[in-house]
This record gives sequence, C-alpha cells and structure tokens, in this order.
Amino acid sequence: MKVLLLGVGMQGKAALHDLLQSEQVSEVIAADRDLKALIAHVEERGYGRKVRCESVDAQSPKSISRLMEQGPDVVIDLLPSVFCGTVAAVAVERQIHLVNAFYAGPQVKNLAEMAETRNVTILPEFGMDPGIDLVLLGEAVRSLDIVEEIFSYGAGFPEPDAADNPIKYKVTWTFEGVLKSYRRAGRVIRNGKTVDVKESQMFSPENIHEIEIEGLGKLEAIPNGDALKYANLLGIEQSGLRHMGRYSLRWPGHCAFWKTIVGLHLLDDEPVIVNGVAVDRRRFLAAAIEPHIQYGPLERDVVVVRVEVRGRKDGKHTRAVYQVIDRRDLKTGFTSMSRTVGYTASIGALMIGNGKIAKRGVLSPVNDIPYKAFAQELGKRNIQVTSEHTACQ
Repeated sequence: MKVLLLGVGMQGKAALHDLLQSEQVSEVIAADRDLKALIAHVEERGYGRKVRCESVDAQSPKSISRLMEQGPDVVIDLLPSVFCGTVAAVAVERQIHLVNAFYAGPQVKNLAEMAETRNVTILPEFGMDPGIDLVLLGEAVRSLDIVEEIFSYGAGFPEPDAADNPIKYKVTWTFEGVLKSYRRAGRVIRNGKTVDVKESQMFSPENIHEIEIEGLGKLEAIPNGDALKYANLLGIEQSGLRHMGRYSLRWPGHCAFWKTIVGLHLLDDEPVIVNGVAVDRRRFLAAAIEPHIQYGPLERDVVVVRVEVRGRKDGKHTRAVYQVIDRRDLKTGFTSMSRTVGYTASIGALMIGNGKIAKRGVLSPVNDIPYKAFAQELGKRNIQVTSEHTACQ
C-alpha cells in the first residue's frame, strides 16, 4: 500500500518510522512545509527510496489535492489541527481513506454520508488522547453489563528525575497548544449531577482530584473537555451515571501554579496592549517558557492512558481498569508522546489498508476499532495495554 503522510513534525516522524517497518507499505509520500529539513531527516535516518519527500502548503487545498493525485491508498494527517477539515474534504472528494489525531469537529462529521457513499473511511481522533483512550473506553464499557462510573485519564509528563523545573513539566508538543488546552471548558458528572467546568476554573481545587498510579505515585487530575458526549456514543443514559469525566494528569503542585497564572489573567484570550502593540498572552508565555522546558537527550517522558469503569458484571459490583504506561524510547529517540500519537495513527492506516478496519464513513475509536487487534499492534511496538477486573463496593 502507498501512504501519504501530511506533516512530519514530532509525531509525524514517529509515524513515518513506523510505516517504514511494515512490509505492507510499498511507499510513503512524506510531505511537510519545510522540505529541506524533511529531506535531511530522511537522509539522516537512512530510510532510502521507500520515502518520497514533497513540500505541502497546508493553507492551499490545491497543494493538498496535488499530493492526493499521486494515488495513495491512505492519508495520515498530522498537520496542525486547523487544517483537518480541509484535508478530510479533499480526501473524500478523491475517494482516499484518511486517519488523523484530532477531535472530530463539524467539518469532519458533516462528511459522514458522503464518505460512506464514496466507500471512504475517515478515522479521526486516532492518536493518544484522543485515540488510545477512546478505544480503551469502548472496550471497558462493553466489558460490564451496567456502567455507573467512568473515569478516563490521558497525559504526558516527565519522569520524576526529569521533572526538575518549577512546573514539573516538559514539552513534547507545542507549549502554546498546552496553554490553549489550559483554557478549555469541560463537563463532568459528579454525584449524579452534570457539572459545567468554566474555562477559568479547571485548576480550582473543587475540580481536581488525586489518583495513585502504581510505579509512578500520586498525580493530580484536571478536567479535560466535555466527557458527556461520549456517553451518547457508548449508548449510556446519563441519568444512570454517578460519576463521569475525562482528565489530564500532572505531578502534584502543577495545578496550584497554573491556578495562580489563570487568576492573574495571563492565559486570557484578549491581547494585552504594550507600548501600543497587541501582545497575545499565551503566545508570549509559550515563547518565554518553552526554551527552558525541553527534554535532554537522555531524559524520558511518560505517557499514561487509563480508563477506570465501575458498575456490575453478572450482578456483581465490578471495577474494570484498562491502562497504558509508556516511556520514551532512547534507542530511536522518539518520545512516548510521539510514539503513542504517531504509531497509533500509523496503525490506523495499516488496519484500514489490510481490511481489519473495514467500515466506511466517519468512524469513532469508541465503537469502530477491533480492540484485540489494536492492542496486539500496540504490543508489537512495545506499548503494552493491561486490563483487570476486580470486585468493588
């Protein structure tokens, strides 16, 4: 099969590496804005003729369409998320399957009928979070007869020895993107009631809880977007849930720091005027802080994906826990974040290519991915999924 990879940044490099390990793949068309850097990377890695490097202007549908004219079987879109709707529309028009790692917005969802009619698979939300977490969520829920509580966690952060700065965090994607996520409103179910978490309140103590992860210790959990939309996908009545939420994880102390920053209005959307110049607050903070929170060559990040579901199985109170804990691979140099996003997107493309994902239209990782086959593919890449079902009160 031939794969078009759009965007060869941190996650894209991992996807490219993974695709080239597969005998299924005959050619990868790797496309990036910085063609010179892409060519240098391919040469440095010794990938050879199996990779063809191209330039792409993500702002131009014609540029994207020109690359799809080269006949790929599947497209992996790892460009900035603002372009995912355009890429998906061109893919459906060209009748080419597509995988991306972004939340499925209206532009993508509205393509569902056309994609199915044209025999095209669009698989969004297929990275780490969203992605692995949603596949585990679907399987965990299906493993119980009655579901009463759902807690889903997805996070990347430095190992303890590498958490050596005031915020105990280092960056594996754009820090501006991290700061944007720190202003995301959320919704959870708490004690049977729907709670709207305002974008300015996600770091408030009432919205934070601690969780103990074996081998890591205590971590802080902060709301991560609207969890309730997944109840509908899972076919669960919200009225029957005592608790439900999606959360990010950080080392203790992180939330108190960012609550102060939010309280000082340093993450507000409105620019601040300095000497007559409009300054974007988050962009300024990202530019000032990001150079000082980079990983060293021998430092590792940790990715945790954990889904904990409580309810009943065969009439008994049961807790189901599905979990991935992954660390940076120092041999390849790929961070765990790059592995769990890039490798997952690659797995999605390969599973579409070999027919293990055969459904057409706009899919959801919650319901449309064969769990066992996916977990096996992760395992081949030394990303292990563990699961346990235990009695609970």
